[in-house]
Amino acid sequence: METANPNREFKDSVFTALFGTPEKALELYNAINGSNYSDSTKVKMVTLPDALYGEQLNDVAFVIENKLVVLIEHQSTINKNIPLRMLLYIGREYELLTNSRDIYKSERISIPAPEFVVLYNGEREMEDFVEMRLSDLFAFDAKDPQYAPCLELVVKAYNINKGRNSEIAAKSPSLSDYEEFIAAVRENQKTMDFREAVKASIRGCISRNIFVDFLRMYGAEVENMLLTEWNMETALEVRFEEGVLMTARRMKAKGLNTALIAEITGLSEDEIKGLKQD
Repeated sequence: METANPNREFKDSVFTALFGTPEKALELYNAINGSNYSDSTKVKMVTLPDALYGEQLNDVAFVIENKLVVLIEHQSTINKNIPLRMLLYIGREYELLTNSRDIYKSERISIPAPEFVVLYNGEREMEDFVEMRLSDLFAFDAKDPQYAPCLELVVKAYNINKGRNSEIAAKSPSLSDYEEFIAAVRENQKTMDFREAVKASIRGCISRNIFVDFLRMYGAEVENMLLTEWNMETALEVRFEEGVLMTARRMKAKGLNTALIAEITGLSEDEIKGLKQD
């Protein structure tokens, strides 16, 4: 296996630090796909810093044999625009993986086939498995055969909260330990502030021989990693909700029908009726 780049200039999330090495990426990939690639399988890490999310990092990308796999952990409400974000990301990956001159030659070039996976770890309810398609975002009537999409991208999203998709966690000890740790943090947060919850979870997991190597390797960094990524998730979600409310207020001020506003924004009619005008 090729070693991970030790000089990455971006700050890892816990998920990226854990699965951002060839060994752990391979372990997780085997668990998700039910494959049995051996430890000798060549895995090249190609994660791009800050390429997809701006402030929010993409998580893990790697090439295994003839496949380019993009893995994203998602801790807030599942984002229906992820297929579009993946499209932008994969374009950048192919740009870097190929010689820009080669695409103008008459000879066929070979590129790794993409696979897109989201591992959902948020607190809101989600099914064990959801498939999202780029074509779901296209502005056309899906029932009209005249407008059949010429471009498609499929994202597979798995719920990895503790107790969900347990067959995947059973095949990946690292993922199982990670799920236990995150579940412990959220349970401790019910009675502690965030930093104390993380510290208590670290102590508790180590005492139960869970996630030990990772927690000892990263120590106090784990607290800062989680604080940064969870704050970012919350900030992005709040920013989105504020935008939805602002849009609903403006539509209401223009006299649009409450039912129509609800259909467009996803808010309930009662929420819309309760909106105060600026």
